[in-house]
Amino acid sequence: MDGIDGRVPPAAREITTGQANRVWSVEGPTRYILKHYGDPSRAANEAAALRLLARHRAPAPQLLAASSGSSAPSWTAQAALHAKPVHLDRFLADLAEPLASIHRIPGTHFGRLAGGQQHRSWTGYLHDRLRTYAAAAPALRAVARCLHQEVDASVDTIRPVLLHHDLQPGHLVREPAGSRMLIDWELAIFGDYRSDLARLAVRLGLDDPTPVFALASQPGATAEGRLHLYWRIHLLADAALSTDRVVRERAAGRLPGSNVT
Repeated sequence: MDGIDGRVPPAAREITTGQANRVWSVEGPTRYILKHYGDPSRAANEAAALRLLARHRAPAPQLLAASSGSSAPSWTAQAALHAKPVHLDRFLADLAEPLASIHRIPGTHFGRLAGGQQHRSWTGYLHDRLRTYAAAAPALRAVARCLHQEVDASVDTIRPVLLHHDLQPGHLVREPAGSRMLIDWELAIFGDYRSDLARLAVRLGLDDPTPVFALASQPGATAEGRLHLYWRIHLLADAALSTDRVVRERAAGRLPGSNVT
């Protein structure tokens, strides 16, 4: 869009809340949110996700502009929302409708939409992630090995759909008209919809992922078993990769066979 070039205008107001990116609210004829990313692949992935969501008219922010591959830092500009985070007491109930619409969007492969390796199978994607976690945390290799075996024992007939893959309170907002919208799409992937639910259970700090099973689009014993498997994989991810020691220790404590403290 004309006039948006990724630079921070003098009057912009910084609203950064996380550690990976810097975010500003920019006023003007077009009010927008400017994000600068520490990881260029996340910028490319979020831009790709927002473009896909727009094509399907799904509940997500409008992408106004994005950096080219040579820009530094990488950035996106997204239309500002007149919305507030959904109250925690209503989070799961309000999440159901927008999440179902997103999980109906078909994917073309498994893995990130852009800026990452693409896989032909969901099993291949999971094995790749487990190898990454084991390499980052050698003390957890035995746990990763057991999860590799469980993945191999599962029948892989998964068809890829769009996943937000960072569901948590604060990423679901409600507009004045009442519609709900998911924000922050930089970790989006194509994969099994139950992985979204399992990651949500980890973000909510649940000792068991069962409470989020109500959001499953195809409930059943097999679906619930997959949910528990993916929940342990996401726990391993936090235990191996989180930069927050408290998060690492909490996740490792929930993993059977873990001796990490």
